[in-house]
Amino acid sequence: MSAISFSSIHFHTWKNPKGFGKVRKQPHGKLLVKCSSQSGNPSSSQNAVRVGVVGASGYTGSEVLRLLANHPQFGIALMTADRKAGQPISSVFPHLSTWDLPDLISIKDANFSDVDAVFCCLPHGTTQEIIKGLSKHLKIVDLSADFRLKDLSEYEEWYGQPHRAPDLQKEAIYGLTEVLKGGNTECSSSC
Repeated sequence: MSAISFSSIHFHTWKNPKGFGKVRKQPHGKLLVKCSSQSGNPSSSQNAVRVGVVGASGYTGSEVLRLLANHPQFGIALMTADRKAGQPISSVFPHLSTWDLPDLISIKDANFSDVDAVFCCLPHGTTQEIIKGLSKHLKIVDLSADFRLKDLSEYEEWYGQPHRAPDLQKEAIYGLTEVLKGGNTECSSSC
């Protein structure tokens, strides 16, 4: 399957053909056209992994969005950013304006029952409480430092605060998924 995403196209007049994409009027009378075209297996979008991105308005979040939006097996179902809730991602990152993404919402308003996986892109110290509150069926990829150190005393030494999710810390796997495919928590010298 291949996917094509067009850049932002500005027109002074435009009639939107059915299924072409979203059209939004911009300042100075220009129109922003969001569109994408997918070829290949038409049912593959139904089999996409539905993903939520927590902390989508930060640098890590924007890079995760860019990678996921270009991947044919992922569909971005929700994006959180408490201080930017209610805004489109294009208001924070104009380079992401050509993708048809949901608006940013507050974490407290996020419905994680409609997603299969969550990417946490928050600063260390903030992800622990959020992950504790998520459903156990979700696959979680945490990009902070919250679950990197197995030893809780080392975590407190390095980050200056006790770990707030010690039970989750015990089951977290840190490492390259290519190396740790079977869920092994021990990493050999090749890591």
